[in-house]
Amino acid sequence: MIRRRLSLLALCSALLAAPLVQAEPLPQRWVSAGGALSEWLVVLGGEAKLVGVDSTSQHPPSLRSLPGIGYQRQLAAEGILSLQPDLLLGSEEMGPPPVLAQLKAAGVQVEVLSARADLTSLSSNLSRIGTLLGAEQQAQQTLAAYKQRLQQQAEWIALAQQSQAAPKVLLLLGHAGGNPLVAGADTVGGWLIERAGGQNLATHSGYKALSTEALAALNADLLIVADRSLSGDAAAAALLKNMPVLAAGRAAQQGRIVLLDPTLLVGGLGPRVPDQLAALAAGFYPAAHALTADAKSQP
Repeated sequence: MIRRRLSLLALCSALLAAPLVQAEPLPQRWVSAGGALSEWLVVLGGEAKLVGVDSTSQHPPSLRSLPGIGYQRQLAAEGILSLQPDLLLGSEEMGPPPVLAQLKAAGVQVEVLSARADLTSLSSNLSRIGTLLGAEQQAQQTLAAYKQRLQQQAEWIALAQQSQAAPKVLLLLGHAGGNPLVAGADTVGGWLIERAGGQNLATHSGYKALSTEALAALNADLLIVADRSLSGDAAAAALLKNMPVLAAGRAAQQGRIVLLDPTLLVGGLGPRVPDQLAALAAGFYPAAHALTADAKSQP
């Protein structure tokens, strides 16, 4: 018994004398590729660590003053390495793969997160970014608040649908109004339509160009227009000018066109999504929105 106690004392003494294992140092110099991920990094307090962003990282506006690393799918190793980053943050949309391999070989930590439009992926993304920033609790609180807003919006939409059928919607992603791609399933665009209470007429997966005949046959109740080079009314005007079939359709004839910032469609679900969903739902269900606004204005 005495010998056993002595052994335990010796073990405890050895453990106390052993050097403490140091935690892995957190990355201090970040580059980010993918608008939504860059925005989350800012929300979670990491903006001061950013030394470069890709061309889709436009929000908040302060990011536009940072050095650019190009478009997320067409990154160049030389430009990124010149910024001496510890870490490159991006989604599976970023590339090309040989560039990512070159960065890893140069000692840059490459973090590839999901760009899928679902809350499971968002939860995983926020958890990982929070860990890399040392802000795990803030990430959890941010996700909880985000989910609460989505739940409140879903309840409002359910009430609105009691008096109006879901509108038939198309989301068109174009460039200067030409050759738009239509958002189908498994896209942020498609997710936005459905979560805002619309029916996405596009049945394909991903983003795909549709023929004039197909667009005419769909004849949406409402169009969502996102243009990568034009903004505001200019984006809608260019699209209708270049696509007469859309100009003659029900949505354009009834003035039911909603504009969307294309950077919302990159990198998965971002922090501005709840606000955008509220704007879309107001456009989808104008009568219910008017009643809600009137109720809020009452003393």
